[in-house]
Amino acid sequence: MTKVVVSDGNIDGALRKFKVKFAKSGVPSELKKRKHYAKPGIRRREAKKEMIKNARKHNRNY
Repeated sequence: MTKVVVSDGNIDGALRKFKVKFAKSGVPSELKKRKHYAKPGIRRREAKKEMIKNARKHNRNY
């Protein structure tokens, strides 16, 4: 459970912090993944594409 403490009545700042923490926890992406069933072969293909993309991004800096 994501919790944020509101200090000095600053609800806008607390909401912003909550949104960042919620996004970093991975819940939205997990919900998006589980929304529709993906066959195992398609899941592997998507994972392979993601690995290639990350490798290219990592190698771009060198």
